[in-house]
Amino acid sequence: MADALSVIPASVLRNLSDKLYEKRKNAALEVEGIVKQLALSGDHEKISAVIKLLAKEFTYSPQANHRKGGLIGLAAATVGLTSEAAQHLEQIVPPVLNSLSDQDSRVRYYACEALYNIAKVVRGDLIIFFNQIFDALCKLSADSDANVQSAAHLLDRLVKDIVTESDQFSIEEFIPLLRERMNVLNPYVRQFLVGWITVLDSVPDIDMLGFLPDFLDGLFNMLSDSSPEIRQQADSALSEFLQEIKNSPSVDYGRMAEILVQRAASPDEFTRLTAITWINEFVKLGGDQLVPYYADILGAILPCISDKEEKIRVVARETNEELRSIKSDPAEAFDVGAILYIARRQLDSEWEATRIEALHWISTLLDRHRAEVLCFLNDIFDTLLKALSDSSDEVVLLVLDIHACIARDPLHFRQLIVFLVHNFRVDHSLLERRGALIIRRLCVLLDAERVYRELSTILEGEADLDFACIMVQALNLILLTSSELSVLRELLKQSLVNAAGKDLFVSLYASWCHSPMAILSLCLLAQAYQHASAVVQSLVEEDINVKFLVQLDKLIRLLETPIFAYLRLQLLEPGRYIWLLKALYGLLMLLPQQSAAFKILRTRLKTVPSHSFNGDQLKRASSGNPYSQILHYSGSQITEDGDVRQDNGNLQNGINFASRLQQFVQMQRQHRMLEKSQEQSQARSSSTLSKEGPEAEESRGPQTSDSNLPPSRSSRRGLG
Repeated sequence: MADALSVIPASVLRNLSDKLYEKRKNAALEVEGIVKQLALSGDHEKISAVIKLLAKEFTYSPQANHRKGGLIGLAAATVGLTSEAAQHLEQIVPPVLNSLSDQDSRVRYYACEALYNIAKVVRGDLIIFFNQIFDALCKLSADSDANVQSAAHLLDRLVKDIVTESDQFSIEEFIPLLRERMNVLNPYVRQFLVGWITVLDSVPDIDMLGFLPDFLDGLFNMLSDSSPEIRQQADSALSEFLQEIKNSPSVDYGRMAEILVQRAASPDEFTRLTAITWINEFVKLGGDQLVPYYADILGAILPCISDKEEKIRVVARETNEELRSIKSDPAEAFDVGAILYIARRQLDSEWEATRIEALHWISTLLDRHRAEVLCFLNDIFDTLLKALSDSSDEVVLLVLDIHACIARDPLHFRQLIVFLVHNFRVDHSLLERRGALIIRRLCVLLDAERVYRELSTILEGEADLDFACIMVQALNLILLTSSELSVLRELLKQSLVNAAGKDLFVSLYASWCHSPMAILSLCLLAQAYQHASAVVQSLVEEDINVKFLVQLDKLIRLLETPIFAYLRLQLLEPGRYIWLLKALYGLLMLLPQQSAAFKILRTRLKTVPSHSFNGDQLKRASSGNPYSQILHYSGSQITEDGDVRQDNGNLQNGINFASRLQQFVQMQRQHRMLEKSQEQSQARSSSTLSKEGPEAEESRGPQTSDSNLPPSRSSRRGLG
């Protein structure tokens, strides 16, 4: 200190802390001259003493004018040292850096000015302080004082020039600081950061691309900034980096892929578009590096396929197709289970397009890695079954394709049909809305006969009789009306003459017993007319209820469709098909005369020609109804196929029809017992309510007279 005081006159020190800028400036010039003389004489000890005096007594002084004087004095001393300033920078720069965060805006301004002048002198030697200078400039870029911002901007430009021409800059030491600052939201700071990233990336000797994963997320974060200028700058920087990636032989795709996946789910539209564009390029360029990240990438792509923005949808679809076209081996880190997990999760998406693509992925994996997919079957099976209730027909059809692919194995086939019946049982609306679509599609994919045989086996032992009846009626309607089951219908028509037809008829019969109309339809289809007549005759009073009549109405209308054209043509030969007539007249007798079905069937029967009967049959005919005696005909029996033969004990083509009839009667008896049980239960419930009624009335007090209320629905509802 004494050495410095002996070198610098007291008047100079006094003027250096004066409130007038001109006096401080003149004093600084004198300090510059003094330091220059000391440098020429090589007296660096006194130079250090002068610098120490300026730092301690001035730049760290509580008086603002002293701090201003100290800053201008340090800058002047550096100018005086010229080429020898580098050895004193450890003393000169820290006090100036400290002043950059001073509470007084004028002190911060002079600190910027001082560091600017110091930097002009020492240039590349200042690099050792780069991180501290960068940190200070980062804060000053958002300074509340416009003059300080302007001064900091000039200093920033000079430092950039120094860094770009320096070979001592360490990008490794700088990146951690940059990564930390990238999360700042201030728009001025963001502009400052993007500016530095762009400058450093333009320097050939600095490998910014190698450190891109460290600040990539920050750049993507800026794409949603409220300032259009910042968004544009960030987008420009990202575009430049993406171009470099395309031209670079070595890129760390993995770390960046994780960032892009997160950004693809951003609420900001522009961020999503940029992220999905990057992912698209990565899928094309990444190769084996991206294999472990395929599941995450797929998780980002699938939601974007249903994005509200068309550009994003287009890029997402292209990326999805590109990714699916890559054939990877599980031995090469391709995680089938992870992909399946993503696809299963996306099946819950509210968007149809996403659900469809998720199903395409499951189907693709089944084709390429069937064994691996089946290992995860328990994880996805329930979800695939729930998808059968989807509101989209396309989704349901794709799900059925996958189920059919899985069900190629007998074990999985059985499991599929069992689960399908279970789903229909617990969700009757699924059977109503999707039952026909599901069954028909499975019949196409898995062989109709196989599907129907398995369904029949399951329903034969179904404990829930009501559900079994509904299910059988649905299957029967599909069998009679669907073009996909035409081969099955043709096979059933041969039941009395063909072994395969007989086996199918017997297989279906046991479960079809749950519904009288289903059995009658099956018999008419199989041309087992004598048995159909016997079934009609076996019906008792309890069987003929509203449900029965509704089903009978459907059957009568179906008889008028092309499916039963062969049956109507057989009516041209009533003498040969006596049992067909008897069965149809039996149905006619069960229908209410005022119903539309009665009129349809009666009209059809009136067209049956009478001239084809032999003489004996015509004699038996009554004047009122030419076929009345036919209904009691008991001579030589005319069998289902139209051939005349003697009573054969109800055995035809190996089918024991007497035994089948007994099976039907027993099943209908079980249904009647169930209905009686349900009626008794309802009666007990009604009785309990009626007993509680008076007490409840008393507790409620006077009420409006019942005579003022509209009649209940049950009182208005009749049998029909």
